Amino acid sequence: MGNSYAGQLRTTRFEEVLHNSIEASLRSSSVIPRPVFSQLYLEAEQHASSQDGETFFQLFAFWVQQISILPSAGRQDNEEEEEEEESSESNSPPIPYQMKPPPEGCCTTDGFCQSGKDLRLASIANDPLEVPPGFLLVGAKCPSLPDHILVCAVDRRFLPDESGRNALLGFSGNCVGCGEKGFRYFTEFSNHINLKLTTQPKKQKHLKYRLFRSPQGTLVKGPLICWKGIGKRERGRAAAAEGTIANTGPPKKRHKGWSPELRPATEPAVKTTSSASALNNKLGNRPYEPRDVRHYTYGCERRLNGVCARLKCHGSLPPLCGNVCEVTVSPLLEACYRSAQTLPRVYEQYGASPIQPLSAEMQILLTVYYLVQLAPDQVPLIEDLEQIFMRSWRESHLTEIRQYQQGHGQPPPTLPSPAQPLTASQLPWLAKLAASSCGEGVLVLDTAGSLTEGLEDTFLCLQEGKLAQTNYVVIICLPRGHDIESCVVVTGKQQARALAESMHTPADSLKEIARQLATGKVAELDTFFSSLGPGKETAIHRYPAFSSPQGSPSKAPAQVRVAPLFQIRPIQLAVARKLLSHLCAIADSSTQNLDLGSFDKVDFLILVPPSEVTFQQIALHLWSSGVLQELGLDAKGTSHIEAEQRVVRLNREAQGRINTLIHNSRINPSTLFILVHDHAHWDLSRGPYAGGDSCSGLVDSLLNCQGIWEAPNIVTLHVTSFPFALQTQSTRISPYNEVHWPSRQDVDLYQEKTKYFGMSEFLESTRSGSGLPLLRYDSLFESMASALGERFPKLHSSVIRTYVLIQHYTLALMVLSGRSRLQKHTSAETLELVRDLLDSSRGCSGHHGHMVLLRVPSLSLASLAHQRLRRVRDSLGLQDRFEIVLGSPGSGLSVSRHFLEQLKTWLNIQDSNWTPRTYLELEALPCILIFSGMDPLGESLPRSLKYCDLRLISPSHLLRTTLEQELGLAAYLVRAEAQGGRPPVSDLSESDPEKLSSTDNEEEELVGNSGYTTLDEHYRLNHSFPSAGLLTLPDSSIVDHEQQGVRQTPGSSVIVSGDPAQCKRRPSSSTQASSHSSPGRRCPWAHSRNRPPVVLLPRVAYEALTSVDSSGLPKSTSFLPHPYVEWASSFRPLLSKMMTCTEQSLYYRQWTIPGPQHMDSSNRAEGRAENFHPRRLLLSGPPQVGKTGAYLRFLGILSRMLIRLMEVDVYDEDDINLSKLAPDCSDPPLENTLLIINVHISPDSDLTCGVIPPTIPTGIVRRQDEVYLRRRTSRIKLSKYAAYNTYHHCEQCHQYMGFSPRYQVSTSTLHTFTFSHLLLGEEIQLYFIIPKSKEHHFAFSHPGGQLESMRLPLTSDWNPNSIKSPIFTPTTGRHEHGLFNLYHAMDGATHLHILVIKEYELSVYKKYWPNHIMLVLPSIFNGAGIGAAHFLIKELSYHNLELERSRQVEQGSRPQDVWPFIVLADDSCVMWNSVEVDPRRCGFPSKNVSLKQVLQHMESSPDITRYGLCGLRKWSSRGVGPGRPREPFSRGHLHDFLLLNVDLTQDVQFNQNRFLCDGVDFNLRVHSAGILIFRFNNFSVMKKQIAIGGHRTFLIKTKVSDIPTSLPPSQYVCAPDSKHTFLAAPAQLLLEKYLQHTSQHLFPLSVRNYSHPVLSVDCYLNLGPEVTVCFISSRPHSVNISTTGLLFGGLLLYFCDSFVTPSFLKKFQFLKGATLCVICPDRSSLRQTVARLELEDEWRFRLRDEFQTANAKEDRPIFFLTGKHV
Repeated sequence: MGNSYAGQLRTTRFEEVLHNSIEASLRSSSVIPRPVFSQLYLEAEQHASSQDGETFFQLFAFWVQQISILPSAGRQDNEEEEEEEESSESNSPPIPYQMKPPPEGCCTTDGFCQSGKDLRLASIANDPLEVPPGFLLVGAKCPSLPDHILVCAVDRRFLPDESGRNALLGFSGNCVGCGEKGFRYFTEFSNHINLKLTTQPKKQKHLKYRLFRSPQGTLVKGPLICWKGIGKRERGRAAAAEGTIANTGPPKKRHKGWSPELRPATEPAVKTTSSASALNNKLGNRPYEPRDVRHYTYGCERRLNGVCARLKCHGSLPPLCGNVCEVTVSPLLEACYRSAQTLPRVYEQYGASPIQPLSAEMQILLTVYYLVQLAPDQVPLIEDLEQIFMRSWRESHLTEIRQYQQGHGQPPPTLPSPAQPLTASQLPWLAKLAASSCGEGVLVLDTAGSLTEGLEDTFLCLQEGKLAQTNYVVIICLPRGHDIESCVVVTGKQQARALAESMHTPADSLKEIARQLATGKVAELDTFFSSLGPGKETAIHRYPAFSSPQGSPSKAPAQVRVAPLFQIRPIQLAVARKLLSHLCAIADSSTQNLDLGSFDKVDFLILVPPSEVTFQQIALHLWSSGVLQELGLDAKGTSHIEAEQRVVRLNREAQGRINTLIHNSRINPSTLFILVHDHAHWDLSRGPYAGGDSCSGLVDSLLNCQGIWEAPNIVTLHVTSFPFALQTQSTRISPYNEVHWPSRQDVDLYQEKTKYFGMSEFLESTRSGSGLPLLRYDSLFESMASALGERFPKLHSSVIRTYVLIQHYTLALMVLSGRSRLQKHTSAETLELVRDLLDSSRGCSGHHGHMVLLRVPSLSLASLAHQRLRRVRDSLGLQDRFEIVLGSPGSGLSVSRHFLEQLKTWLNIQDSNWTPRTYLELEALPCILIFSGMDPLGESLPRSLKYCDLRLISPSHLLRTTLEQELGLAAYLVRAEAQGGRPPVSDLSESDPEKLSSTDNEEEELVGNSGYTTLDEHYRLNHSFPSAGLLTLPDSSIVDHEQQGVRQTPGSSVIVSGDPAQCKRRPSSSTQASSHSSPGRRCPWAHSRNRPPVVLLPRVAYEALTSVDSSGLPKSTSFLPHPYVEWASSFRPLLSKMMTCTEQSLYYRQWTIPGPQHMDSSNRAEGRAENFHPRRLLLSGPPQVGKTGAYLRFLGILSRMLIRLMEVDVYDEDDINLSKLAPDCSDPPLENTLLIINVHISPDSDLTCGVIPPTIPTGIVRRQDEVYLRRRTSRIKLSKYAAYNTYHHCEQCHQYMGFSPRYQVSTSTLHTFTFSHLLLGEEIQLYFIIPKSKEHHFAFSHPGGQLESMRLPLTSDWNPNSIKSPIFTPTTGRHEHGLFNLYHAMDGATHLHILVIKEYELSVYKKYWPNHIMLVLPSIFNGAGIGAAHFLIKELSYHNLELERSRQVEQGSRPQDVWPFIVLADDSCVMWNSVEVDPRRCGFPSKNVSLKQVLQHMESSPDITRYGLCGLRKWSSRGVGPGRPREPFSRGHLHDFLLLNVDLTQDVQFNQNRFLCDGVDFNLRVHSAGILIFRFNNFSVMKKQIAIGGHRTFLIKTKVSDIPTSLPPSQYVCAPDSKHTFLAAPAQLLLEKYLQHTSQHLFPLSVRNYSHPVLSVDCYLNLGPEVTVCFISSRPHSVNISTTGLLFGGLLLYFCDSFVTPSFLKKFQFLKGATLCVICPDRSSLRQTVARLELEDEWRFRLRDEFQTANAKEDRPIFFLTGKHV
């Protein structure tokens, strides 16, 4: 073959054909041939060749296909001679070697490569070198340079391990100098690096040392490479095994096309020592003897060498007896097999299909392949095996799956299979072949007749010590007539221990640890450490005390005053608003599970895990946030008692607090209760709660009880950093109610000044290569713990690891105290950690230092570590250098007196009984914090944390939540990077303070004024919380300039209002002490406080986090999220690196199910939409990112919103220059007086106006000088008589609205109403949409017949619960925001309310207001303005009045007795007020009244039918105070809310073409017609500010696109016949907008000139805020002002009719140069009007003065002509 192997396939035709098929695949020209077994068994499955595209499973399918066609009978021996290489240790004389001459021009200097790059270690030790994954840096010895080592990069697979074994033959290396890659022969490589050898190049001879990076980043020489295991001796032992399949391994002489670039993610253990199938020999080659195993029980009578774990696979487990405690049976593999045989549901529905699950034979074979590739000390993971099954299944059915997907769910057709399935007879051969590549690591036993016999043989072999080098024994049984049986016996000590311990829950593990400590089982471990000699443990008591150089803490620098102020970061505010948005979405949904409009107050309760530190932490942050004051729950805010009352520990006392909450929710239905469940992933166990100290099931009993579920005013908010276990198929939380923290890519949108440093950043530090990684593992500690684990197999691994780590800390302290000879007995990581701890406090004059977190989950072991480390520290005289604090969830913190006084000095706390309550208050205290507890419970750590030692977390329970929450302890907020480099130290200024963290240790920053003006004295009243304290910080002389800035206060929820990065103190107001600093010395704490801590992990956890799966995510993301959660199927995809948090949530909701112990397991419902809690939210975000501040801010803005929902912004403007009547006038005036109006128009084209007093001699419509950029508004609380929009749906008005599910759905009928009008020139057909419940307001020809009229009452009718006048409300674009709900405003009175809408908006208005009467305008008015609606309402009402008079005359009534009034109401009228107008009083109290009271008062006024138009005063916050009109009635412009007499105003119509100010125009024409107008001054109407709809629905766009144009109003007109851009807007709107914005240029003589106004004849147009206008009517007998002696500055003629004549115009005097503007509907009528009015006699016109609106011809533009008076 060209490649010889240690053992040959000698006996069968089967082996020969398999051998030839492998050779054929290696020599294939279509792919790059590669060693078969290194690809199959040594490389990870996810690495696929990018060159050939052939995967592991495709090659495997090819071999299976070859095997399936083998002949079934006959065997033939086929022997080949093996070419053996000589060992490097051979005693034969060296063979002379002649080097190949180097190419011309290349470098031949010793120590340099042929490209001229330096390779000497001394030269490049500090250079960054590129080392590809899977490669190691090694040192090569050059004969010509005996004092130097050359640096090389070599594939680690071709190097031996520590035992000198498991190295592939051959070579693969790269040059680190020039970067050339792909050297496949060591001879070729030695020539490239100029070794200049005289003997045959051999890697065993010239590759001498392993190279490592020191803690300082320097490349240094490591231990010698052990080549002793490689050679003829071991290969000889492998070949000596007769009758077995030998260790075939990879080729010894590499095929020239083979590429080793595909490296495994997890390095395999390649054992070349013996046959993988040598178990037959180890068992004595006992022949198979059939036995009756139906009642056979194997007894394990003697002790095994350690603990053996058995993975149950296929078949029945035989019962064991005897010393069964030595054997642990794990169901993991059986569950994995069972899951892998369940097809995804998407394929099951099609019945018979070629897409079948994996067979049992294939599962067993893949399991063998997986076990083969594991390293000797690696523990198997079921998740990895499941992914192998998944990929194998996909590869084997790739064609069918693709056809299924392309067929859009159709069942795939039956296709011929490309390969025959694997048979049971072929399985043992392939399994042995796979196992042959790893020596004795995996053995396959197939000779046993049953599992019982196989287990007996295996256990006997274990007892005899024959499986010392074997980790796994795979037993395969093929009983005749029965299914295949198999199991895996885990015989490796480390693997068996890990599997056995993983079968216990974490709680059970802690109990076992406590039991071992209590029963004295660790005594042998103590004895072992004591026997190490006098230099290790016992000598510490004889070592002299180490004196501390520090002075008294009383000499610390002066303090800095701190000011409590609640501030949040922009991203926290954004998250709080997202929570509020989701809550509003619940309220706005059609399910009506939450009525926010019915609440006027917010109350809350925060549930936290039973941790004293977490409880105090949340209470502290709550108290300092100001939320209690904002919600009105703590008016003074001086005591923390109220804050503690709002935080509840989840212990046995929590049940009473929840019951109180439920009771309060029932007696306070107008209060919205928010139940915040912080750290929500903590307890997911299913209830009921049994009581006692165990909290199992408590959360389920509290939060899922019926009282919480059914309470309509309780909202539950789950807050967690790890929501995965809450996102199962049976979750109670809707996916639409999840709020996720913004991703890293979105943080820039919030202009954050901090950067979050979490898990992904820690992992990036391990791959960046720019410095030492922040995530590390301690190899020396791991090897020592592993060795002791083998020595003490009965002790729990956590006990052993804790003892080893205590010993490391002890020796490190002794080394740093002067006993350097002990350094080799502790690890470099522990030594560095302890050195930094001691140096930090010694290097700062303020005694500040770092914190070291030592995580010990077991409280018993934590107490042991605390006791022993304190004893060592005190024995070494270091008790004043650093503190050792024991942190336990169930108790508070205890600090020795020396350090307690130091903390109190820093915080300026005078309370003698004060002690720190949170870890945050230990800021800058040099200490070792021993953090106990099964899981972190939300505790936050100070920013002085420098090292996070997690080496003692359990490596047996690999769950995603467990790993990530432990790593979350080190999460950090650092100063945002300016240039993208590594996080700099803080450079905050005094004006940019940062906030102390909360539960999530967030570093909060100012987002402008938060609304709290808090005084120092206000918070200094209570010292129980140290927020009024002072903080001593490092000396300014030891901090660089870039570090100066504001620092987070360590022990309080306050801001340092000084320069905390400096040790030099700015004296407080009460303390003027001076600082004594040491110039030139740096404070380590101040220097590194803006850098994340270093994290030390167990090796298993480190590899799970740093190894990456095929999706690009850490392998830990594929672990189960929680022990109570199960995977729904093995056929699941991996999480994708591109998934958002929302997509991850959907992934877990699809692929995980709650186990029977999970609290959601009882939530399975048939209807998936029914089992979501209707008022439950989930907030998730990374640990320590700021979630607590976000949800506290949410409570604040929720309270504001509820208050805001009860408030409304109303226009707050004065009615100006009212026309006074006699003070004793108690009735409306019956004579008309001069109406002179002063109007100002706001930019939003809504108008306000008033009346000029008659004392002013001119009757001119004026404009105010002030340009109103924004209309004045005031925020007013809604009264019980307010009008509402569609978002209000209280219980009382459900039936009124017509969409309540409790009532029958409102049905409506369509009716037509036709009338004619001269102005329109045709018949008008209107449509009424009338609900069945409102048909009694109309008259029909017969029931269900033709609509005849709208019923009107008689003038003499009176009903205290009825309104006589029909109310018409024209509206457009405000189907959601229009105030059409008059139920409360009418106070239950019967009324007729009609919405006037456009035809194209019918469906949407009918959807939101199904119980309202709709009047639908004809389609020709779809583009018309408000004038058309008012015109049609008035004409329809008059026509209906005539019909009603005819109908009621037939019933005996007089025509004049029919009620002639209608109400024209704006859709933004929200409330009505009544004012007691009394001229004798100075003040006029105002109160809210119902619309019913207002209308009934107006309708009952004496002689009301003699008035044509009545209205109300506009509301103003200034009211009707002193100096303002006090008369009950007055004349003036009426607007927004009109009581219109359609009979008296029959001859005055609204202008149907108008868009703006049609009300002003109508008022003026009604007044000039002599019709009485008056206003009720004792009533006022409030108009709500609505930012959408109304005239804003008319968007001016170009004809070529639908995008709103940004053209200036001057471009709304153009010259006729010009090539101007035409606009898609009504011509009238363009004209009115043009005049409104440009009239100051058109009429320059009338700008701010009341003496020379513009004369406007018969029509009022808005000419902007600066032009003065005088309105004159041309009608005979009209009421006009006297214009004698008045010179006009302009003349405006708009659509003049026949009443305007030349003689009429000659009555008026104009200034020379005055401007004329004549407006006509078309060009011809414009010229006719100029001629008819003889305008050319006094006015000069030019051709260029003719204009048109910028409309196309088909849009009928309006033309106008301008001229100058001569």
